[in-house]
Amino acid sequence: MKDPRSVVKKALITEKGTVLREARNQYHFEVARNANKIEIKRAVETIFNVKVKDVRTLQVQGKVKRQGRFAGRRSGWKKAIVTLGPDQKIELFEQI
Repeated sequence: MKDPRSVVKKALITEKGTVLREARNQYHFEVARNANKIEIKRAVETIFNVKVKDVRTLQVQGKVKRQGRFAGRRSGWKKAIVTLGPDQKIELFEQI
């Protein structure tokens, strides 16, 4: 079993994430690219001591960036949208 802190890299705080958190009890995280939904669910439940109802994942492609005449690419990453059960909250997000 993987270490939960290596699966969930960081919490994402965005305007869209704030709206979804208040309306649907959904939280956004940046996760390891090789993590699957089961590992993400276990990691969030372990780290934040909550009950996870659903996990959705998506691959975010890196943007092309230019430095003068040279073009490079930022690395891609994986995002997880975690839906918690009713009456569940993550206190980390409530402080913001």
